[in-house]
Amino acid sequence: MKTNNKEGFVKRTKRYLLLFSFLMVSISYSQENFTLNGSITDSTNGETLFGASVFLEGTTIGAITNEYGFYSLTAPKGNYTLLISYMGYNSKRRELTLNSKQKLDFELVEYSTELNEVIVTADEPEMAVLRKPEMSVSKMNIATVKQMPVVLGEVDILKSLQMLPGVTNNGEGSGGLHVRGGAQDQNLVLLDEAIIYNTSHLFGFFSVFNADAIKDMKLYKGGIPARFGGRVSSVLDVRQKDGNNKNFALTGGIGAISSRLAAEGPIFNDKGSFLVAGRTSYAHLFLMLAGEKNRASFYDLNLKTNYEINENNKLFLSGYFGRDILKFGDVFDSSYGNSSGNLRWNHIFNERLFSNMSAIYGRYDYNIGFNSEDFEWLASIDNYNLKYDLKYYFNDGFKLDFGASAIYYEFDPGRLEPTSNESAINPLKLDIKKALESGLYVNAEHKLTDRLSAQYGLRFSLFNRMGGQALNDYENDLPVVFNSRLGIYEEGNVIGETYYENRNSIEAFHNWEPRASLAYQLNENSSVKAGFSRAAQYIHLLSNTTSVTPVDVWTPSGKYVKPQLSNQYALGYFRNFKDKEYSMEVEGYYKTVDNRIDYIDGSELIGQEAIETQILNGESRAYGLEVLLRKNEGKLTGWLAYTLSKSEQRTPGGSAGGLGINDGEWYRTPYDRTHDISVAASYYLNEKWSFGGNLVFQTGRPVTYPNGQYIYEDISVASYAPRNSDRLPAYHRLDLSLNYKPNKRPKAAWKGEWVLGIYNVYNRKNAASISFGQNRETGANEATRTAIFGIVPSLTYNFKF
Repeated sequence: MKTNNKEGFVKRTKRYLLLFSFLMVSISYSQENFTLNGSITDSTNGETLFGASVFLEGTTIGAITNEYGFYSLTAPKGNYTLLISYMGYNSKRRELTLNSKQKLDFELVEYSTELNEVIVTADEPEMAVLRKPEMSVSKMNIATVKQMPVVLGEVDILKSLQMLPGVTNNGEGSGGLHVRGGAQDQNLVLLDEAIIYNTSHLFGFFSVFNADAIKDMKLYKGGIPARFGGRVSSVLDVRQKDGNNKNFALTGGIGAISSRLAAEGPIFNDKGSFLVAGRTSYAHLFLMLAGEKNRASFYDLNLKTNYEINENNKLFLSGYFGRDILKFGDVFDSSYGNSSGNLRWNHIFNERLFSNMSAIYGRYDYNIGFNSEDFEWLASIDNYNLKYDLKYYFNDGFKLDFGASAIYYEFDPGRLEPTSNESAINPLKLDIKKALESGLYVNAEHKLTDRLSAQYGLRFSLFNRMGGQALNDYENDLPVVFNSRLGIYEEGNVIGETYYENRNSIEAFHNWEPRASLAYQLNENSSVKAGFSRAAQYIHLLSNTTSVTPVDVWTPSGKYVKPQLSNQYALGYFRNFKDKEYSMEVEGYYKTVDNRIDYIDGSELIGQEAIETQILNGESRAYGLEVLLRKNEGKLTGWLAYTLSKSEQRTPGGSAGGLGINDGEWYRTPYDRTHDISVAASYYLNEKWSFGGNLVFQTGRPVTYPNGQYIYEDISVASYAPRNSDRLPAYHRLDLSLNYKPNKRPKAAWKGEWVLGIYNVYNRKNAASISFGQNRETGANEATRTAIFGIVPSLTYNFKF
């Protein structure tokens, strides 16, 4: 009887939900409504503008352009004033009689057409703060990035993002991002939708993103939309320029150790455009002239073209190719890099339904050649991604995103190959690991009342670790066991192996990933927001170093490696001041991650076939408070960012026995920073002169120091404190830049500027590491601090034609 009542309740609930949905749609069309749609572009180069606002003045009806500049809004029949605005551009108004469905495209004009064309730093603050139910999102204009002082004179979007709250790195000379206490591999980094696995050139001194080829970027620190999957910490969505479809243009720069050049222009009888951007370093030439045997250089190439078939169909083809080449005397050399390609098809079904289909290929590979031994080590990861995204604009109060994706992976953890007939090395090849990750999602933007709006969605992800290899079988099914006599973890006892055919699945996982956020507008200048997101991550970066290196290995989840699962909660207050001249964002967050990989002491990852014998599964948590104060308008603009945070990890012994890593107690992750303060400022003096400055302070990175020693057979052996119980000294520096534009003719085709930068003005020797040992002469114990940078001046000439 109870079962029947339950089934009847479920059926009645479904009917009520269907009826409610029907009533919602019916109510929205109870009066005569019409739809306005179109695209917003830059008047100078035809680039689409992502995040431009289109609003009917005097109402709450409006829309924000998507990644391809498309907008759609629906309103009752009537006469309106349409307002189109985008930060850094002059707003546009147009009187409109809405008595039928209409398509209107608009071009916006930048405030200035000089190299430093945008003086303000914030992007659409009134929209981000007050109306959108979007939390923990940072969007940065590329013009703002170009005004910030950087090391070695190279504009870097990753280092610019590190000036925002909740974002840091692992110190100087390290690449990538750590977001809200998360690890490097927990960030999904996309360049035109293609996955980038290593974001660094020259071990982190440069990023793979050439600022001359980038249009915009958006960092989701939490509240990740349901269309994104595969990572538990953040998503960095970077979009390349489409190319100037109005005029041929050249942009570039010449610096002390690197230069860049970008060309773009219209093709296909003005139905399309192209972009080619290249960048290279030449520091190795100076090393050669100095007789130095070591070499270090990089290059990258960005390509993009598009073709408009008709007003409803457009094709895009983009690619990225980057490579680092390193040589250390005659001992060994190495190279590593990313490559990707993406073919996209934009299709507008009608004024309400927009779609994008993408076929994407991505690859990351590295090799190390040991010249003295005549062999090399090669490894790679390839992925093939097919995705289809759609957005339906029901009405002003309800918009729906939905779609599907599938990614096929091939992980080649490594192979050993002799490079000459005289080599004594025998070839060795580790098993290729294959996997298929797929997902379905739906996400809604819902304006519940004039003050309350919501964004909610659900993603269903599946991951299949595919066969085609043999796996070890372990005694008691334990790949890692605790040796109680020695007090250490060691490899489990292998009792055989099982071979999995290609058609068989080694392990399969699936997860429901709900995401939701609410925004309540308190008044015309302030709002509060709350959000929750759950995410699953099925691939893992295996690295027991503190920062990303070229030889780090990616591995899929499987029999012994479980997917990471995160839950994040956030609450925030947002406010504009003095007619939007100032804005404030305050957010608190709490994040947990299950199945976070940890490494046993003395783990060996490179060339390891049975990686499960080197790891244990643990958990992590991170929580903190972020404050961002912006000055958005005027000659002096910039922001102050402060983060108070904690990031910890715990790994009990579990079925392997023992107490676990660090005796099973919580310990700081390498990315824990108690205090992180950043100040970024730009001052526009006049058309010739402008200035920039950065000030950074961070609590030192957690490290493990020795806390004692003992003598064994006349050899001094160190004992160590609990993991990450100590810290490096606090990190801080000041950077300054000066921009000078000598061209006095505003209509001249050639426009140039000189940029003088000083990184670390007061020559702070920030510790990258501290090592301990004995002085060979005195026998005394001593600590040695290693610093990568002191003061670094740079001079760059940028030009535009």
